[in-house]
Amino acid sequence: MKTTQRQSDLKALSPDQLTDELVNLKKEQFNLRFQGATGQLENVARIREVRRDIARVRTLQRQKTLASDAKA
Repeated sequence: MKTTQRQSDLKALSPDQLTDELVNLKKEQFNLRFQGATGQLENVARIREVRRDIARVRTLQRQKTLASDAKA
């Protein structure tokens, strides 16, 4: 349920907003990896969630690129 809600929220974003979201997720992923390396990470499952969110954003970016190319 949480995944479908997250995905529908992402679908509503523009390509620029998706890029911003990707940058934010990459920063969060870096911070989580850093916390894991220093032993400060409490929620190890968050790494997996962020990685999958990055994949979702990239997939949506690709779909929107292909859709805009098809129109042109």
